[in-house]
Amino acid sequence: MGDKVEARAIAISAGVPIVPGTDSPITCLTEAKEFSNKYGFPIIFKAAYGGGGRGMRVVRSYEELEENYTRAYSEALSAFGNGALFVEKFIEKPRHIEVQIIGDKYGNVVHLYERDCSIQRRHQKVVEIAPAAQLDPQLRDRLTHDSVKLAKQVGYENAGTVEFLVDKHGKHYFIEVNSRLQVEHTVTEEITDVDLVHAQIHVAEGKSLPELGLKQENIRINGCAIQCRVTTEDPARGFQPDTGRIEVFRSGEGMGIRLDSASAFQGAVISPHYDSLLVKVIAHGKDQHVAATKMSRALAEFRIRGVKTNIPFLQNVLNNHQFLHGTVDTQFIDENPDLFNLRPVQNRAQKLLHYLGHVMVNGPTTPIPVKAKPSSVDPVVPPVPISEPPPGFRDILLREGPEGFAKAVRNHRGLLLMDTTFRDAHQSLLATRVRTHDLKKISPFVSHNFSNLFSLENWGGATFDVAMRFLYECPWRRLQELRELIPNIPFQMLLRGANAVGYTNYPDNAVFKFCEVAKENGMDIFRVFDSLNYLPNMILGMEAAGQAGGVVEAAISYTGDVADPSRTKYTLDYYVNLSEELVKAGTHILCIKDMAGLLKPKASDMLIRALRDKFPDIPIHVHTHDTAGAGVASMLACAEAGADIVDVAVDSMSGMTSQPSMGAIVACAKGTSLDTGIQMEKVFDYSEYWEVARGLYAAFDCTATMKSGNADVYENEIPGGQYTNLHFQAHSMGLGNKFKEVKKAYAEANKILGDVIKVTPSSKIVGDLAQFMVHNGLSREQVETMADELSFPLSVVEYLQGYVGIPYGGFPEPLQSKVLKDLPRIEGRPGATLPSMDFAKLEDGLRSKYDDITPEDIMSAAMYPKVFEEYKEFSTQFGPVECLNTRLFLEGPKIAEEFEVELERGKTLHIKALALGDLNKAGQREVFFELNGQLRSLLVKDTQAMKEMHFHPKALKDVKGQIGAPMPGKVIDIKVKEGEKIEKGQPLCVLSAMKMETLVNSPVTGTVKKIYVKTDMHLEGEDLLIEIE
Repeated sequence: MGDKVEARAIAISAGVPIVPGTDSPITCLTEAKEFSNKYGFPIIFKAAYGGGGRGMRVVRSYEELEENYTRAYSEALSAFGNGALFVEKFIEKPRHIEVQIIGDKYGNVVHLYERDCSIQRRHQKVVEIAPAAQLDPQLRDRLTHDSVKLAKQVGYENAGTVEFLVDKHGKHYFIEVNSRLQVEHTVTEEITDVDLVHAQIHVAEGKSLPELGLKQENIRINGCAIQCRVTTEDPARGFQPDTGRIEVFRSGEGMGIRLDSASAFQGAVISPHYDSLLVKVIAHGKDQHVAATKMSRALAEFRIRGVKTNIPFLQNVLNNHQFLHGTVDTQFIDENPDLFNLRPVQNRAQKLLHYLGHVMVNGPTTPIPVKAKPSSVDPVVPPVPISEPPPGFRDILLREGPEGFAKAVRNHRGLLLMDTTFRDAHQSLLATRVRTHDLKKISPFVSHNFSNLFSLENWGGATFDVAMRFLYECPWRRLQELRELIPNIPFQMLLRGANAVGYTNYPDNAVFKFCEVAKENGMDIFRVFDSLNYLPNMILGMEAAGQAGGVVEAAISYTGDVADPSRTKYTLDYYVNLSEELVKAGTHILCIKDMAGLLKPKASDMLIRALRDKFPDIPIHVHTHDTAGAGVASMLACAEAGADIVDVAVDSMSGMTSQPSMGAIVACAKGTSLDTGIQMEKVFDYSEYWEVARGLYAAFDCTATMKSGNADVYENEIPGGQYTNLHFQAHSMGLGNKFKEVKKAYAEANKILGDVIKVTPSSKIVGDLAQFMVHNGLSREQVETMADELSFPLSVVEYLQGYVGIPYGGFPEPLQSKVLKDLPRIEGRPGATLPSMDFAKLEDGLRSKYDDITPEDIMSAAMYPKVFEEYKEFSTQFGPVECLNTRLFLEGPKIAEEFEVELERGKTLHIKALALGDLNKAGQREVFFELNGQLRSLLVKDTQAMKEMHFHPKALKDVKGQIGAPMPGKVIDIKVKEGEKIEKGQPLCVLSAMKMETLVNSPVTGTVKKIYVKTDMHLEGEDLLIEIE
């Protein structure tokens, strides 16, 4: 009965109906063609000497015949040592029902009822149920009767399974006998309480079935049992086998749950050369629904890390309505695509261990400007009341809207402050590297003790891309979490006009959509500026912020010196006239944005008095940097002249290229008409927190190379943040002693470009030209004379083309003509001609690549597509690193260090770093941790060591013509040659893993440039197979 062809002949002689098929194994493709001509399609090839889905292929057309015959033969030969096949007519959508039998040496045969094995993929069973749901009793009798009759006909001994297909009309067809114990025998044992293994052994010893108590009348069905096969296969990729090392294994157990384990244990290596089964989970209950509920609970308790499994798919099957309340057939998986809507496994703890291990082996993942270690001391948060925070200006905004809010600001007695500590202060001093982790810790204290702040600047500017690019955080999540912790103080962001939070022009609808999503996530005040004060760009940003429902704060970028009669370009009239245009455009608040800290007290008084006289009802807000050290004096002068709000940073984060000191302003205004109402003691506590926190960012602190501010900023006019960056760059390039030369070149570059407003991105253009001049030893005169010969930085060329906008006074001539020659020029607002961004298409593309995409993710991808992609890949690999404290994030734990990581409220990991292993042959080191009392170990690639070792190249995801291995395995066949022209969908090669063969097809049309593999080569997943041009 183990010979399928022989078994068919016996079934025919016994009068048991069979599926039409060949009487013996076929020997060539011609016989398969003859069979298909006689019976028509579909047909199915089956291995004559084995099962489990191997060597089994359905053919639905003549065109598929040869390829499927070859694949089935090859699989059967590989799995069973004999490639013999036979052919049957394929029954569409049958139920796969099998009957368990057992016989003895004395002619006794009994059945133990049936199992439903219809839920299959690639003809291999996935879920088995006993007894079969909603099976007609008469059909059950026929199936069991025919099974026993077949067994008696041949004098069958011991356990076996008689398998049938049941069509939609209830007609059954014998297909084969498995003359052994099967994987799914467990469900039969559970419902009959018969130990089949025990019975087998005693039958082999010569005992009869009656002696074992196995009489047909005594065998009864008790409840329902379900078996799920947990395998290392990825349902999302067509159940491709996954290989690797099991890093974590924890099973689900409990009453009514049985586990039959295979190679499932922590540290086990899953090879591509063996079956993918890890463990069989069997649930027993009074009926199918109860058994399914127990099974769902048990599967949910499993934790398997290091390899992908089919558990999420199995959970979907168990929750499927058809499975629970109806009947299923062999097409169940194919006809229920929602089964593949897999709930992503978070795996946060293991991913974080991988990150920590990676940092321990390879060092920080974010670029480090200077070699300085983070402080070992963590900042302590001052005491915070348990009660709700007091009401603040945001309560007025929510109650009265932007217009009412602006009136309340204007009518307020005393000086209002905006705190930049959460954004511009650390952007200027610490390279924008302050993490959400440290911002969140101090947020409740700020909410309770600084409720009378005008606003808290915490978003926009460089923080948006740096959060993703270097901190591996979602900037939107930062906004959401801070909003929850600080509900009473308005949040303010920096919006670069038509550039939004980027460095380029975006389509208008992208800017509008960005502001809309920002407002929905808790942003209140939008400080809108343009790097050239180009009015059309500013008005676009103002309209976008206003339409979103935000407070519009139009910001004029300040340069020059209105108190110096010799500075004739940016005069007092220039600023007053520009302000008038912004007020006409509907700004709620007028801002002077002094990015370089050029406002001296006299100029401050002149400018603010002129604006206050011209616009008595509009709140005036002033921003400066303290690079020269005169920031406090200038801001007090602005306040005396009529400014309503000035920007400050808490003392330990103030001064130099940051904002003036909060404590100094509060102290100087105390007891005067400008009194801020802020308690000095709270400022001290706030400052102490940031003084310690700043030590965590020692590697990014500007004081590593810059020991003080410098009044020469009045000459070079370098913006605060850029001043810090240029200083870092000069020292990193060994030009620390030439920084004075760089600053001088910056001033000269500014004059070459026509004395422009210098704010991101225009400041970068001036900086690029300055460094170009220093590197090439060029003077201003030489640049202007040789402009038609020099190869200028791209940013300078694009600026002169008009990509940034039109500067006040126009572009410098003849420089523009000399540089551009015949290059095209943009007339008017650069973004006006850009086509609208297709957000639906963008969303579809993102959802096809990533499991969890939010509206905020779509905006991140719209602003920074490449940065967002890299951030998502990092998060997928290393998890929520924002949960780690800053020292751990930057340098990882020390050996024997114990620490806690809070994933979310109520979910805390207790981790101890145990040991770091030696380098292995694969260029990896084993890193050992203790996680919640359990040993965890993982292998981490040593990137430095791997540079010196040879490995097969990987396919690059963003290179369309590079075809990678979809799974680990062995190359069976290569179907193309180098130089051959191929079509999309054409077979390229055949891979084999876990004895299952997969055909790799070309995703593109083109020419085979290079083949990187050979037959019989063993590959890892994503190893480069073929490159196509």
